Amino acid sequence: MDINKKTRRGGQILVDQLLAQGVDHVFCVPGESYLAVLDALYDVDIKVTICRQEGGAAMMADAYGKLTGRPGICMVTRGPGVANAFAGIHIAKQDSTPLIVFVGQIEKGMREREAFQEVDYRAVFGSQTKWATEIDDAARIPELISRAFHIAASGRPGPVVIALPEDMLVEISEVLDAPRVEAVESAPTQNQLASLEKLLNEAKNPIAILGGSRWDEESVNAFAGFAEQHNLPVAVQFRRQMLFPANHPCFAGDVGLGINPKLLKRVEEADTILLLGGRMSEVPSQSYTSLAIPVPKQKLIHVHPDSQELNRVYQAQLAINASPAEFTRSLATVDIQPANTWQSHQEQAHADYLDWSDPSRVNVPGKLQMPHIMQYLENKLAPETIMTNGAGNYATWLHRFHRFSKFGTQLAPTSGSMGYGLPAAVGAKRISPDTPVVCFAGDGCFMMHGQEFATAAQYGLNIIVLIFDNGMYGTIRMHQEKHYPGRISATQLQNPDFAAYATAFGGHGERVESNEEFGPAYERALASGKPAILHCIVDPQAITPAATIDQIRAAALK
Repeated sequence: MDINKKTRRGGQILVDQLLAQGVDHVFCVPGESYLAVLDALYDVDIKVTICRQEGGAAMMADAYGKLTGRPGICMVTRGPGVANAFAGIHIAKQDSTPLIVFVGQIEKGMREREAFQEVDYRAVFGSQTKWATEIDDAARIPELISRAFHIAASGRPGPVVIALPEDMLVEISEVLDAPRVEAVESAPTQNQLASLEKLLNEAKNPIAILGGSRWDEESVNAFAGFAEQHNLPVAVQFRRQMLFPANHPCFAGDVGLGINPKLLKRVEEADTILLLGGRMSEVPSQSYTSLAIPVPKQKLIHVHPDSQELNRVYQAQLAINASPAEFTRSLATVDIQPANTWQSHQEQAHADYLDWSDPSRVNVPGKLQMPHIMQYLENKLAPETIMTNGAGNYATWLHRFHRFSKFGTQLAPTSGSMGYGLPAAVGAKRISPDTPVVCFAGDGCFMMHGQEFATAAQYGLNIIVLIFDNGMYGTIRMHQEKHYPGRISATQLQNPDFAAYATAFGGHGERVESNEEFGPAYERALASGKPAILHCIVDPQAITPAATIDQIRAAALK
């Protein structure tokens, strides 16, 4: 008999595997279907964050995955519990975030009777995860947990869902623990690096576009150094601003919703595009129009950690299966002699970005104006501040006018999921309690997972939540005015007193109605040391930085 084998219950075996994989945090809503796991967590050094809704728990775990590169761990109960978590799972899928969701399950002997909260997890989540499975035998827990960590973090990262039958978790088994799993890396070959060198040396008007995951601070800094050395213009994909410092002379801006028209033209007219880490999906590609399909008119160098993503949509001139971390390490061996046109393109691209991201150049109606808020925050926020948001037109101001300068400071769903900002802020503050965290939320977006403010209060997390209240689902209203001008339907909202909401949970809350009130209110929120909400009343007309509702309607009626 192997003396290293341990006899344990299934729930204990599972928690021991989490420890072996270096897990230090679990986000959960408890359920009777996995009591044996909760009991095993009692005796170990893993922080457990008790959430108020499973969607919030999954989004907090997604935030953990984005910030650390290791799979975030979420635990929920069966049926309705995991249904609530689905939004967070979808975010992890589209955002390429490593995530493992453990779901309690009915006893094995009750299957296919539609038992209480019974769900076929392989069928329901098979298309929305990298792997969905169910563990029937406690002896296989180490094997399958090890596999889950490998799948979630390797290639293009993503979510894994594992169902845990209730009776399996109390079975006794004698089994070895599995060793820690690291993501599988692949690096460019020498022939690929030679081809890369040739293509870049032939380019007269190149641009790099960064996206995806599998980045870290070292790789971000390495690529920034490479770009600066060669005067290479660099853009980032939608909600990936933390991949390249905005104060870098090579930064050209982000390709996403509300793209700078000058940057879009630059991408379309580039002769060579280095697409590193991302997929150039619908939003960054402007609905698949900036690069022709299947063969872009630009010479495309596509570097991606998942071989199945390469040449799936865009046929690349050079396809390299490598993570951003490994690729950037290889750049030191590449001899680039850039054409004399690179510097002028780089300088103009950065100048265009600086002009586009200057809030003082934007005028909007109302007593409390987003340009003023952005100018204040840009002067106030420390570079390491983590900024979070969900979905809505309010987020345009953060993405366009906040100049991200450090890796690990942005949590935003590329999937465009509402309600993400608050849970992400809570997750970020639980992971990094000494790092400032600011959440941007619309009035509609906040109410999707506003109950997680209770989680912030429970753990004393001094996040600052800025709720921008225009009394409507603003993005949908904007589209209504574009396509059905004046016909307002299902977009108006009647909101609570969000400042009172904050104080009801033991936090700090204030209502802000003018530019003059914002700065002092922000300072008081910061000084309170509590989770805080600033209920910011903004003019409904100020729907975008470029146009009011009336202007959008007038243009549609022409």
